[in-house]
Amino acid sequence: MSSSKEFVQYVCDQISDVGQVRFRSMFGEFMIYLNDKPILLVCEDTVFIKKHESILELMKDADVGFPYPGSKEHFILDIDNPSFTHSVLRTLEPHL
Repeated sequence: MSSSKEFVQYVCDQISDVGQVRFRSMFGEFMIYLNDKPILLVCEDTVFIKKHESILELMKDADVGFPYPGSKEHFILDIDNPSFTHSVLRTLEPHL
């Protein structure tokens, strides 16, 4: 099952206060860009964020998963927690 465009738009709306947001369909799923940097993968209506050292402490209690077969393990981002999500994105974005 691929992600719905409505869910992807919801994710974009949730992070629109952080910077310029756009998304792109990729192989039936979606990449979300923040300030023209690829920052989130949305696969099967789940939001994934790269395991980057800059956010390890922030995401220490987060679930992990694989966005697609053969991918590296990613953190699963709780997009329904806007203040936490914004903090994570503001921390990661300068490092991308």
